[in-house]
Amino acid sequence: MKYTICITRNCNLRCQYCYIEKEKSVMSIETALKVVDFIFKSTPPGEKIDIGFFGGEPLLEFELIKIITRSIKTHPLFNKGSTAFTVVSNGTIFSDEIADFIITQEFRFGISCDGPREVQDRFRYFPGGQGSSSTVEKNIRRVLETLPSLMVNAVYHPSTISHLPRVVDYFSSLGIRKIYLTPDFSAPWSKEDADLLPGIYKQVAQKYIDYYLEGEPHYISLIDSKVAVILKGGYQPTDRCSMGKGELALAPSGNIYPCERLIGSDDGEKHCIGNIFTRVEPGKMCRKMHPTGEINIECKDCSISDFCMNWCGCSNYFSSGYYNRVGPFLCASEKTSILSAFDVFGVLESRLGAVYIDYLTRPRDSIYS
Repeated sequence: MKYTICITRNCNLRCQYCYIEKEKSVMSIETALKVVDFIFKSTPPGEKIDIGFFGGEPLLEFELIKIITRSIKTHPLFNKGSTAFTVVSNGTIFSDEIADFIITQEFRFGISCDGPREVQDRFRYFPGGQGSSSTVEKNIRRVLETLPSLMVNAVYHPSTISHLPRVVDYFSSLGIRKIYLTPDFSAPWSKEDADLLPGIYKQVAQKYIDYYLEGEPHYISLIDSKVAVILKGGYQPTDRCSMGKGELALAPSGNIYPCERLIGSDDGEKHCIGNIFTRVEPGKMCRKMHPTGEINIECKDCSISDFCMNWCGCSNYFSSGYYNRVGPFLCASEKTSILSAFDVFGVLESRLGAVYIDYLTRPRDSIYS
């Protein structure tokens, strides 16, 4: 069970493509405590619980994170061995106190950063228009010196996709070894953009191979996630999106959404499936689905569909307007990523054999879906 607690829609950045509409709303203590009860009551016995703090910028409400964490850990149903915590920040806020909390409370920590200055400042800037790159890079360096692990998520857009190989180089030069690359599926992707994918993803794949052969393996989601799926023979039922069932997002108002990406303006209507003070209505999430309840017909005849994330409801929605209809860019990106991963797997398996297989099958922490 994955629960994302959106403790505030307020943020100190104005990233152009953010799917959360900014407002100075903060989750009340009453709502927060109700959320904690909701989490434990909604989780089937024996299920692991993954709790993420999200925003807006969640570290603007660091004191509230501490209160909620304390409430969770003192709850009668809390089980340390089956509960994981994460917080994802925009990287503009960090301190010794935050570092101590992350370490002592055993949180996973992630920063959203798109890459070097010319890429980061293209979309991620402060309200006055000042770029955030210098602040974020300074804090990334500080995090790497302080915390045992850091995951970074870079969003790429039609205007920045050509920089993707340099983005990987930039993170690597800082010492980051867990790199997530995520397309902005809501962007106006064109066929011309899709035609660039094979060349760009191939460059990223080659960097992945080089890093591994140099004895410095990097987790690069574009490749690693697909190679792991290839090893399993395709996505398994437990890998697939369970939005609205095994995955829920709690907004500052107490409204419940099937995924944090769908909170938007938190209007309690679009995508909303209930409220913690009333009841959950999973059936409401069907309103944007195609009447047949099926993904694209062409997916059924695709030879690599078992390795494809055509089931990701929020990505589909931002691509096509439907939870279960795949947009053309998502299709092109998935296809290119899968084929690149097959190439990588072939190269490294032939050169390293069981050593590479062992690396791939180690447990990993993941906070980005």
